[in-house]
Amino acid sequence: MEAYGAVDEANSAIGVARLHTAGDTVLDPILARVQNDLFDLGADLATPHADDLKFEPLRIQPSQTDRLEAEVDQLNEKLTPLTSFILPAGTPAAAHLHLARAIARRAERAIVALAEQEATTPEAVKFANRLSDLLFVVARVLDWAIARWGQR
Repeated sequence: MEAYGAVDEANSAIGVARLHTAGDTVLDPILARVQNDLFDLGADLATPHADDLKFEPLRIQPSQTDRLEAEVDQLNEKLTPLTSFILPAGTPAAAHLHLARAIARRAERAIVALAEQEATTPEAVKFANRLSDLLFVVARVLDWAIARWGQR
């Protein structure tokens, strides 16, 4: 319950960030899809891994993680390389995404702990790890756009 509870909390934090990205035709659709993927992740974590299930359980798929990785790469192309730590602040959307990232990291730790105790989908751990990367990069893009053009 700890793992999928933290996933749900991260999803909610992304929803708050989306109050500030609603007009963004690039980033808001990415965040909306991530929110849907987080429902899949929660379902994956909440459904036991057993051979005797009477249904095909919803599981995080490699294609979902691959999409996160591709989006991180695409968004990172616009940004200058980091030479120091950045404060988790900036625009309201970026600040909320930094909070969502920290919550996603907590979810990742809980998923790793769960995987040490019982069978889980290896892709769930990988997805959770890439999720926090994506949220960090989206927050940086939002702050970069504000610094460069005054708005996004």
